[in-house]
Amino acid sequence: MSGFGALARHYDGFIVDLWGVVHDGFTPYPGVLDCLERLREAGKRVVFLSNAPRRPHGIARMLASMGVTPDLYAGIMSSGEAVHLGLKERPAEFATLGRRLYHLGPPRDRDVFDTLNYEEAAAPEAADFVLNTGPDDELGPHDPALYRPVLSACLRAGLKMICANPDLEVIKGGERIICAGYLAQLYEADGGQVIQRGKPDAAIYQPTLDMLGTVPARTLAVGDSLRTDIAGAKAAGLDSCWVLSGIHAAQPAQAPAEAAASGLHPAAILPGLSW
Repeated sequence: MSGFGALARHYDGFIVDLWGVVHDGFTPYPGVLDCLERLREAGKRVVFLSNAPRRPHGIARMLASMGVTPDLYAGIMSSGEAVHLGLKERPAEFATLGRRLYHLGPPRDRDVFDTLNYEEAAAPEAADFVLNTGPDDELGPHDPALYRPVLSACLRAGLKMICANPDLEVIKGGERIICAGYLAQLYEADGGQVIQRGKPDAAIYQPTLDMLGTVPARTLAVGDSLRTDIAGAKAAGLDSCWVLSGIHAAQPAQAPAEAAASGLHPAAILPGLSW
């Protein structure tokens, strides 16, 4: 299919990924604002579901700065919010965590924990667990080898890792950068224990559907990643639309075969989120 308009009439609600679908980290992709406006005018509902390692209010501020204003969507759910709720409510997987955390990530992600009853440790050996929100501003998002020392220190301390962003990588302004999920993958490969929240875990889709207010059969999930967005939609029993504006932008001709090889069958594959 070449446009989203023909697809949209078959659904009442849309669960839309942000990075790689709506924007590239700096600006909305061409046609996105027009598409969101047309969905609003048609009485359709949109909720953004992001693997961003921060809470919805911060995401909303960033979106507004790009022109994606609150009248264009019904709500935001994020992996950062799911981790925040886990740390706050301490369900089974979180119940054994202590109260001292080592934060691996930039200061802007601190809203995941800074209003909760936790003490931030200055070093892994002083912590009970490590909260991974992604590459920090000092070492940067390009070379994972730079994070080997801190990951090794966490392993030596026997820390369980909470990963607040399962994404491995995103495209930011045309540049491929690593995310928290990549660091978590390295940690797990070396024997570390990792707990993740976010796509492709089906659990994050229920609060998103509750926010959206549409039935699953009339809901479409839109994303740019087979591994998280399209696999997550399948796990949640939702139709999906795979857009090629993000991490798969360089392989449009191979997209159908690539999806099938992964055991995934999106309802549509589009160049981007444009009407």
